[in-house]
Amino acid sequence: MEGDDGDFPPDPSEPSHSQRGSVASSVTRAQDLLVYLASDSAVHLTLEGLGCMNAQELGRNVREALNIPNSAVDVFAFWFCSPLLDLQLKPKHLPYKLCRQWQDLLYRFTEAPAEDISQDEPCLLFKRNVFYSRSKELQIEDEGVLRLLYDEAKMNILEGRYPCDPEHWLKLGALSCAIELGTGLDDHALTAAVREKKLSSFLPAHAALGGGGFLSTLRGRGGRNAEMEQNLVKEYRSVCSSAATGSSQEPIALLHQYLGSCHTLPYYGCAFFMGEIDKPAQGLLHRGGRKAVSVGISLEGVYVMDVKEKHVLLGLKFSELSWDHSYPETEGDSHILWLEFDGEEAGVPVNKLLKIYSKQAELMSGLIEFCVELRSVGESAATGTDGEKTRERRQGKLRRQSSVVCSRVHSLNTISYVDDGKEIKRLKPKRAASFFTRQAQPPTYSAVQVTESLEQG
Repeated sequence: MEGDDGDFPPDPSEPSHSQRGSVASSVTRAQDLLVYLASDSAVHLTLEGLGCMNAQELGRNVREALNIPNSAVDVFAFWFCSPLLDLQLKPKHLPYKLCRQWQDLLYRFTEAPAEDISQDEPCLLFKRNVFYSRSKELQIEDEGVLRLLYDEAKMNILEGRYPCDPEHWLKLGALSCAIELGTGLDDHALTAAVREKKLSSFLPAHAALGGGGFLSTLRGRGGRNAEMEQNLVKEYRSVCSSAATGSSQEPIALLHQYLGSCHTLPYYGCAFFMGEIDKPAQGLLHRGGRKAVSVGISLEGVYVMDVKEKHVLLGLKFSELSWDHSYPETEGDSHILWLEFDGEEAGVPVNKLLKIYSKQAELMSGLIEFCVELRSVGESAATGTDGEKTRERRQGKLRRQSSVVCSRVHSLNTISYVDDGKEIKRLKPKRAASFFTRQAQPPTYSAVQVTESLEQG
């Protein structure tokens, strides 16, 4: 998530309520700065003029400290992250200034209570740039850069931010063992090392700890963990047998293999936003309610994921959707991100609308718009033949319905309508020309009209 300096509220006239986060040093004296990495380690810098230093200048210092080559200047970006909000900074942003505005940003983009906002402190993280393409990432040969990307991808896998099927996270766990423990361990040594570091260091928490509730507790987790360890050892042997054991290129090859496997997940590299969607009405009283979701947006598309169940509810490429953002009309209303896509009701083609309630809807809409613009620029530069190949490749093979990566449109509470839109005329997105009449030509998008534009680039 990014924004221009003018996108965020101006510095408050009053002094900052608290010295917060990793950039909370004095503006006028010797300034200590901690820049955190995905591995939970940190780069400690002592800098002059931190108060007026922008992210681009700060990036040069961090890359120098980490020995990152200039060729990787676009791979990473600075993020402000806290339990309440994640924001990617632009090169021209002033981290110190934005840190002092953190409370204002939380009031604007979160529903957090005032007490939580007053105690929230952001950390400055050096993470993957959401606008960096996967194709360029696989061309990287610098081991230090690859390890930073690996640490971040692994964190997202373990935390369940990147949902994946058991065979997928098991392979990734085995690759992590090979990368971190080496490829020369026998079964006994590997089992001992995994137990020492804990299974949750290699497999997603919901998988390593189990999620069967009371019955799972009765059976005990010991048996499940033992089975997981055996499966991990078996997969580790498979990984090591195909690795160039002993080669100087072995670490880089394993890192490439891990990242390449993550690239098969459509939401790899997404910026994530929190929101809620309507639950389908259930029972005699047709009670619904709302479900917490995570919305991932990248150069590839938009992905709505169930926070609790760790699976995809809806995944759409940009060519498959229209979108809009609406502001609250009356007090108590919500900001809404509208996603429109093709569907079917009783065999009849319809347009479907999904409402995502979130104070971050404005940020999401702006990021979608910028990603669409970036993709349109890239596709216009490609030849017609390459474009055809790209479209064929995007279709890919169909995934089984039980896969956590597969969309679950049937479980969504959506608004369905035919292409005249009469039933929901007022709420139909501004770009919602019927998909059925425009599929023959490449998708085009009109500019989002937002009162306070948040450019996502």
